Amino acid sequence: MNKFLAASFTSSATLVFCLLLPLALLSNTTRAEHKGKVQILLLGDSTTEGSMPRLMKPDGPHLETVLEQLLAAEDDLPPCHVVNSSLSGEYIRRLIDSGRYDRDAAKLPGVDYIFIRYGLNDRAKVENFTTEFPKHFHELIERLRKDHPEAVLIPMTVIPFANEEVSNEINALVRQVAAKKKLSVFDIYPRYAEELTKGHNMFNYRRYPLAKIPKKYHDLVKPFVHGPGVLVMANELDPILGHLPGWYGDRHPNLAGYNIIADETATHLSLLLRKRAAIGNKATK
Repeated sequence: MNKFLAASFTSSATLVFCLLLPLALLSNTTRAEHKGKVQILLLGDSTTEGSMPRLMKPDGPHLETVLEQLLAAEDDLPPCHVVNSSLSGEYIRRLIDSGRYDRDAAKLPGVDYIFIRYGLNDRAKVENFTTEFPKHFHELIERLRKDHPEAVLIPMTVIPFANEEVSNEINALVRQVAAKKKLSVFDIYPRYAEELTKGHNMFNYRRYPLAKIPKKYHDLVKPFVHGPGVLVMANELDPILGHLPGWYGDRHPNLAGYNIIADETATHLSLLLRKRAAIGNKATK
């Protein structure tokens, strides 16, 4: 998974007192950095970062912006600010040991909700995955609880990136850790899998070595060449090159795939925000 850092990832966040405060208090001056907005942090790998879509369409909108826009479309929800601090190729051990957690996540002030989606790279990189991954996940949760004591932590299942057996293995471990930590899992897998039934290759981009494409097509693919390969966000070359072995092999989401993630995340978060508002209203009566 390629590394691609977007400048927007360096946004700051602000301080919230507690989950029982009514929404009217969210504009408190202690949250001045973002003018009272609810602060949301995304932690994950390339299936959260979206490095290739950012390369192809740098102006976006990308996952964090679409999520903000979807939440803003709901009139009864407070303004929200999303920080996407995910990184391609990342797994929990690397996040912590590289120091990136301390630099990019630990000191963000006033985070209200933290979505955590790891497991795909962990499975590929970590020896004794089934025993070590839960330990690493526990460690990350404890760090987040210490650094962001007021934040709601939300472990997520992975999307259908690998085959179903591998996905089920990872997601079972995520649920296991969440249960031990008394956290509710946000299961995004079913929605993404359902969308894939509309067309198995509709929501992933095409990344293919230029050297494996017949030379007679090189002029055709020239606008899509990036480095040693061809990168296509949608299906426009499928009728001509779709017969090549492995043309559909890269399962990373394209822009449409990230919009599935954004839409389902917005639906999940809307429920949490409305529940928090109801609790806050009761507390003021």
